[in-house]
Amino acid sequence: MKRDGSFVSSKLARFTSRVVSLAQKAVVGTPKPAVQKGNGGYADWVIVSIHGLKTYLNLPYRRLLDVLYEMPRITRTLGLEPVELPDFTTVCARMQPLKMPVWRDFLRLSAELHDTGEIQAIDATGIDRVAASQHYAKRTNYTFKAVKTTALIDCSTGVILDIHCSMTQPHDSQVAWQLLTRNLNKLTVLTADKGYDWELLRRRLRAEGVKPVIKHREFGWHGVANNVLMDDTTYHQRSNVESTFFAIRRKYGEIVRARTWFGQFRELVLKCAVRNVELALDDSNG
Repeated sequence: MKRDGSFVSSKLARFTSRVVSLAQKAVVGTPKPAVQKGNGGYADWVIVSIHGLKTYLNLPYRRLLDVLYEMPRITRTLGLEPVELPDFTTVCARMQPLKMPVWRDFLRLSAELHDTGEIQAIDATGIDRVAASQHYAKRTNYTFKAVKTTALIDCSTGVILDIHCSMTQPHDSQVAWQLLTRNLNKLTVLTADKGYDWELLRRRLRAEGVKPVIKHREFGWHGVANNVLMDDTTYHQRSNVESTFFAIRRKYGEIVRARTWFGQFRELVLKCAVRNVELALDDSNG
C-alpha cells in the first residue's frame, strides 16, 4: 500500500492476472464461468491458470492448493473463493485431457507479449524426467531418460517462440523444419550450430525470405570457407538458447515429473510459456 492509499500489485498478482487472460484466450470459444455446479466442473482456463501458478511457484500440487487457500486475492483473480478451489487431484488429472493445441496456443500468446528482434536461434537439449513405472515403460517401449527438447528463441528478448519435444533421438535437422514451418512468419535471421547443417534446410529458409546463419560441418574446404565467411557476431547469438535452457532449469526445476510422455510435453510447453510471461512482467517493471 502506498502512502496515498493506492494499491501496489505484487508480482504474483500481476502474473496471475496475465496468466488468466492468456488462458482464457487459449481456450477456444467464450470462456466459461470458473466453476459450474453439477457436471460442469472447473473451466479449462482455470485449470490452465492453476498449472501456470504451479510452474511459476515451483510447488507440488498439494502444497500449491494449500498456499492458494491462504491467498484469497489470488484465488479471486481465478474467479474462485478459497473454499471453491479444486482438489489437488483434480488439477493433476485435468492436465492431460486438455488437448496439446491449448497448451501451444498458451505458449504462442505468451510470446506475443513481446516485440521480437531480427535474429532467432534454434538448439536442443535433454530435459531429465522422473522415471515412469516399469509397466508403463514396458508397454510403450519408453526407455529414454530425458526428453529431447528443441527450442526456437528470439535472441534480443530471450522469448521462447516454440518448442518441439521427442522421446526418441531424431537428428536435429529432421526436427528443425517441422518446428520452423510453424513459425516462418516470426523469422528474419536464423542462427544454429552445425547440428542443423542441412543444405535443403538452408534453401527452404531462403525461399521463405529467412537468412540462415548455420554453421557448416568442416568435412572439406567448402565447409571451412563458408564458416570463415560467416558473420560471427550473428552466429554467436545462438548461445541465447543455452542461457534460456539454463534459466528454465534453475527457476522452474531441472526435471519433468509427469508420468506419461504427452504429460511431459505439456509440462515443458508450460514452463516455456511461464518464462515468457515472467519476462514480460520484468520488462514492464523496467
